[in-house]
Amino acid sequence: MIWGAPGIGKSSIVAQVAKEHKIDFVDVRLSQLAPTDLRGLPVAEDGISKWYPPEFLPHSGRGILFLDELNMAPPAMQGMAQQLILDRRVGSYVVPEGWYVWAAGNRKEDRAAVFDMPTPLANRFLHLQVEPDFDSFKAYALANRVHEQIIAFLSFRSNLLHKLDPQQPAWPSPRSWVMASLLHQAGLDITPAIGSETAAEFAAFIKLYETLPELTRILSNQGDAIPFPEEPSVRYATTIGLAVRANDALQADNAFTWLSKVAAAEWVQLFAVDLFRSMRAKEQIGALATLVQKNPQLQGFLKNFQGLVTL
Repeated sequence: MIWGAPGIGKSSIVAQVAKEHKIDFVDVRLSQLAPTDLRGLPVAEDGISKWYPPEFLPHSGRGILFLDELNMAPPAMQGMAQQLILDRRVGSYVVPEGWYVWAAGNRKEDRAAVFDMPTPLANRFLHLQVEPDFDSFKAYALANRVHEQIIAFLSFRSNLLHKLDPQQPAWPSPRSWVMASLLHQAGLDITPAIGSETAAEFAAFIKLYETLPELTRILSNQGDAIPFPEEPSVRYATTIGLAVRANDALQADNAFTWLSKVAAAEWVQLFAVDLFRSMRAKEQIGALATLVQKNPQLQGFLKNFQGLVTL
């Protein structure tokens, strides 16, 4: 049972686990179902009433049966789910071998419309608390092509990754930042996704992009005369911009070389972690590793390279 605030990606975590292990994933939103939707419908057969299970429940293979919003379901629905979870069956349906039953829910302190979970049901779960973590989100964002300006802004203002505001319909969370990225890529206002206050901060940050170094020249190995910015927010934007815009190992190596000449070691290491994640997503990590190992200007970072390259 995964507990956590709304919008931090509980269901995405479970789906990602299933994908990485190459098993199936069935997402059932219990709060949207009635008991008969889960148990099935009774059908008379030879004078006996038999329950015909719903088609969305798994019948073969291996995977995760994910009961999302478990504690948002009313008590009658939780009672039906309890039979499925404890006995691995409901009505005439039996959960196949090789299927894991996972669940998720919001906490009362998040002001979500939740019901108390029955103690017999709660006692059958392993309970995990999930918290927002920017490094984890950034790794996901780089791998899934979230807009570079979103990543750069959150690198500078990571406390705005998740800021629950029950008084407002829109507020920042990992889920809403991904939506904001899609709006921003389309040239649309991101206020409907993250709220007016956070959107105003983001708009102010975007103005800094007018002061960025010429990243295209750096990526093409023409940045010898370009200094590293002084303003911390612009530094974050520069390192993220280079990591995201490097299309291949050669451009990445050029950016790596430039930064190692003009920036302190902590900025180079921060950049390297993001660069390797981005290159892995673009299937260029092997080529980049070869170039870095051959680059005499980067020999001082080779000791940490093996650890960074596996991130």
